[in-house]
Amino acid sequence: MTGSVAAVVHVLPAPRFQYVELSPMLLVFGAAVAGVLVEAFAPRALRRPLHLTLTLGSLAGAFALTIALAASGTVVSGSSPGRLLAVGTVGMDGPTLFIQGTIEVLAFISVLLIAESSHEVSAFTAQAAAVPGSAEEREGLLAGISHTEVYPLTLFAVGGMLLFPAANDLLTMFVALEVLSLPLYLLCGLARRRRLLSQEAAMKYFLLGAFSSAFFLFGVAMLYGFSGSVRLAAIAAAAGSATSNSVLLYAGMALLGVGLLFKIGAVPFQAWKPDVYQGAPTPVTALMASCTLVSAFGALLRVFYAAFGQLTWEWHWVMWAVAIVTMLGGSIIAITQTDVKRLLAYSSIAQSGYVLTGVVATSVAGLSSSLFYLAAYGVTIIGAFAVVTLIRDHAGEAAHLSSWAGLGKRSPLVAGVFAFFLIALAGIPLTSGFMGKFVVFQAAIAGGALPLVIIGVLSSAILAFPYVRVIVLMFFSDPAPDGPAVVRPSAFTASAVGVGALLTLVLGVAPEPLLTLAHHAAAHLFVR
Repeated sequence: MTGSVAAVVHVLPAPRFQYVELSPMLLVFGAAVAGVLVEAFAPRALRRPLHLTLTLGSLAGAFALTIALAASGTVVSGSSPGRLLAVGTVGMDGPTLFIQGTIEVLAFISVLLIAESSHEVSAFTAQAAAVPGSAEEREGLLAGISHTEVYPLTLFAVGGMLLFPAANDLLTMFVALEVLSLPLYLLCGLARRRRLLSQEAAMKYFLLGAFSSAFFLFGVAMLYGFSGSVRLAAIAAAAGSATSNSVLLYAGMALLGVGLLFKIGAVPFQAWKPDVYQGAPTPVTALMASCTLVSAFGALLRVFYAAFGQLTWEWHWVMWAVAIVTMLGGSIIAITQTDVKRLLAYSSIAQSGYVLTGVVATSVAGLSSSLFYLAAYGVTIIGAFAVVTLIRDHAGEAAHLSSWAGLGKRSPLVAGVFAFFLIALAGIPLTSGFMGKFVVFQAAIAGGALPLVIIGVLSSAILAFPYVRVIVLMFFSDPAPDGPAVVRPSAFTASAVGVGALLTLVLGVAPEPLLTLAHHAAAHLFVR
């Protein structure tokens, strides 16, 4: 027709989602949504058993699906190092599967600490009746979390942790960061007996976390301005061929690094960690100290190995400096601590520095050693915090070191298990801590970072002092007549302690299977 305007209609293809490969994350997020419905509609008496079944079942199912994906070869095989999923926003490869499996196992153990069955509460109440004081004071022996909404919040946080290291573009990574962080802000404020301290910890974590998220988002904007894309592979390609706009590249890299280093608690972005670890309910602290650290390191490894892999010379000297001040800062300040949870918090800061020594190796050995260290440290720190939940007085958990004096005489088994976790954190041979330090230091030496390893060994020697001080206090001091009670652990807490101790020993005596698995995973890093 004369004068008519032909309209061209572009039909966008429907996005394809690989539900099988995404099934571990989908299962956890689906269980979290189901948990919200349970909280809204289930009778109060049924909420706790339903939540426990749903939470533990979904985590176990997600771990089984992760193993099935790794074994089937649909994601990682000899001909393919990995796959892009969900319209290219998720990259599934060997390191991602390893990290996700680690998070699922550690989250399962952490939920055992969070769980409180009616039988557990009755057992604690019976022991509390023998403590002098009012009924309100005796309530301090009860577990610290009484809110059933903790279970769906935990699942949402774990779902974000699974997505965070799998993100193949920076916007997806930012969404995952917020999904994992927001539930943790709430979980930190749910302590029943120490509400002021707990809510203060939640507020500090929220405010500082918001600042770190802003840094991360500004870094995303800078890198988008530099490369015209938020995909890691596109950023890597632009960085490898760029002849201009280097200011945007380096500014974006620095701002993105600030956001990621905050999540792992590296110096000088560690100020939140001791206060939050001390104020949060101890089971939540165990979840953060293990799962959040593993997830954040997974994201950091993906970004710096994949997007900035061709700029190693530009960023690895900064990582050197961060690793040095993190190892020494965490170790030295730990000496001055008189609270067990703060001591473990500064220990966690130093441990982050040890993992960074593997990161700066920028090799398959560095990546695999970091993966092994994260798994080994995770099970040990959960076991240590599980023991902390057992020492209670009328005010709740007795975390001050004076309350642990003579614990070896009052409860030799509890003191012995805690001492075992401490020597593992110190890196004594025949424990997972020793093997973790050995492999990351070995990778760093192979990568030309011998001075960094020397500083790491010195830091380990310094950090051993506060651990030994606690052990001496437990076994070579007399207990106070009115000292805190050692509550009998429920089946859940006993399982968490037992699994943590067993894995700490096994990974120290026979680490080869997990080391081989970590090396195989690290050899299949995939970015496209």
